[in-house]
Amino acid sequence: MLKEEKLQYQNTPDFAKQADSEDPLAHFREKFNLPRDENSKNLIYLCGNSLGLQPKKARDYVAEELDNWAEIAVEGHFKAKIPWTEYHEILAQPMADIVGAKPGEVVIMNTLSTNLHLMMVSFYRPTPKRHKILIESDAFPSDSYAVKSQIHERGYNPNESLILWKPRAGEDLCRLEDLEALMEQHGEEIALVMIGNSNYYTGQKYPIKEITQLGHKYGCKVGFDLAHGVGNIDADLHENGPDFAVWCTYKYLNSGPGALGGCFVHERHANDSSIPRFTGWWGHKMDSRFNMRVDFDPIPGAEGWQLSNPPILSMAPIRASLEIFAEAGFQNIRAKSRKLTGYLEYLINEIKDDRIWILTPSNPDERGCQLSIQVKNADRSMHDGFMQAGIICDWREPDVIRVAPAPLYNSFEDVYEMAQRLKQLLAQK
Repeated sequence: MLKEEKLQYQNTPDFAKQADSEDPLAHFREKFNLPRDENSKNLIYLCGNSLGLQPKKARDYVAEELDNWAEIAVEGHFKAKIPWTEYHEILAQPMADIVGAKPGEVVIMNTLSTNLHLMMVSFYRPTPKRHKILIESDAFPSDSYAVKSQIHERGYNPNESLILWKPRAGEDLCRLEDLEALMEQHGEEIALVMIGNSNYYTGQKYPIKEITQLGHKYGCKVGFDLAHGVGNIDADLHENGPDFAVWCTYKYLNSGPGALGGCFVHERHANDSSIPRFTGWWGHKMDSRFNMRVDFDPIPGAEGWQLSNPPILSMAPIRASLEIFAEAGFQNIRAKSRKLTGYLEYLINEIKDDRIWILTPSNPDERGCQLSIQVKNADRSMHDGFMQAGIICDWREPDVIRVAPAPLYNSFEDVYEMAQRLKQLLAQK
């Protein structure tokens, strides 16, 4: 039943139960702590686009490092089961598998906005002729703040040096042909194309390969913010070839509130010592790092952008989550995600109420797991109705409910119950 080409959705609880019984990833749900209400009843959690659930092993792995700290203290850097000097290295392969990169192209470090600034120090190099940055018009605020501040810091005016890729009048989604037109008009003036790969509001996934090729055609550097894409879409960063990408790990990667971020630097930049960067001692090659008095000699690849020694207690939950991803296999996760979100879309369309509209593209290749549901003349009471029914999703002003069934811990029954509650709430209005 779960083979996508044969899957025929049905608007019945029996179908949802049968789909779950045939789901080869269903058992991974048991690896997470599900939120409960005051009566210890499991809530339906559809908010992984904001904060992923806690892997059960996260507590064990944090406790393991607390024990190391207590029992061997500073010797943990070299004598812990996973030596602290190497901890970030064990995360590289599973992280690379998720984003479609080589291990040397990725590193877990800092937080998303910090990494974005570090990447722009290196890859936004404005000149009087080429000083503009292009972003999507409804970028997540952090991206907008970051690029504006970088433009200002380099001595330019964001009102003149920031170009916005906008949807057409009366539309919600950005069109690639409009980006092509912007590049044709401004390409020789643009230093950096910096796109949030999966739009936080609409759920639209922008094509990494096509955007990268377009930017490079005009001599621009190209970067992506994968905050809403990592662990959620096929990024294929190495093959698609952007210069850099950044992401957080606390959404679909389930690493805890405010968790560390990730960074990708394409291997063609791995040994380019001419690239300017902000430097710190943990980016220095390991074999001479502790000599202290030698000039900075960067590690080839993404690790060379590290600043400080990694916070081990914060990396432990990431280890727990990435182990689950590795066991499940990212292509298997994506396959279930397409079916699960497709079922949610089918159920919403079955409601047949002209007050609701799905902003997110219907084509599975143009989205991840999130659906953004616009509700005409609604207010936050619609979202409150879900919460009161034990369904956790989120609300974005002015009238959008974002629902993100995460394939590692959400079920077809979760999706069915969410659609039933939406139908009930509409009937009450």
